Amino acid sequence: MGFFGRFAGVVFNPQKTFESLAEKPVWVDALIIVLIAFSIHGLLTAPYYQKDSLHMMENSIKLREKYGEEGYNRMIERLRNPSTVQTLVVGAGTFLIGLLASCVLLLGFGRMSSTQGKFHQIFAACIHANFVDKILGNALRLVLVLSRKSVLQTSTGLALLFPRLEVASPAYVILSQLDFFQLWLFGILAFGLAAIFKVGLKKALVISYLVWLLKSLFTIGLGLWALSWMS
Repeated sequence: MGFFGRFAGVVFNPQKTFESLAEKPVWVDALIIVLIAFSIHGLLTAPYYQKDSLHMMENSIKLREKYGEEGYNRMIERLRNPSTVQTLVVGAGTFLIGLLASCVLLLGFGRMSSTQGKFHQIFAACIHANFVDKILGNALRLVLVLSRKSVLQTSTGLALLFPRLEVASPAYVILSQLDFFQLWLFGILAFGLAAIFKVGLKKALVISYLVWLLKSLFTIGLGLWALSWMS
């Protein structure tokens, strides 16, 4: 099955597509396309993220007190003159580390109920499941960012249903993690896990969404920690 067939299959026929990937785990072309889509999204939204970050930091009395006037000014200057290449490399690296960590967790939880399954099979399934979030999801997020002129005020999660909710609030951080594309991603990933571990779909859904829950809790924790430093 070629790349475009796999892309269409992930969206419209995930069960058959992930069963095929479990038998023949291919991922190089999918990883390249996902990284390109990720980088294009990061490049086009970088100016708005920079503006959002500057706005938050310039209004943070706590940061000024914590780092002193000189240290605070250096931070502001770095934000005003960011390295685009460095930002993209760090972003792509963070995504890959998170992806690998998710694959390790999936393999670990899968091993609790099955002796089947190998890491490269899970990696291939995860990369293809990310078509949903990193291509379709980021395409919609890009449209929202360009229309709202803001990254931080853009969400494809439950926070989208509460337009008056303050961005720099714990509630916004939590609701943003209930992201529709992430839920879709981990839902279809279960088809791959069922084929890889040779288990029922219900058990595969439990494994998949357990990793989603851990990932979301970690991200929420980081978000709340960042808010505590800013406010």
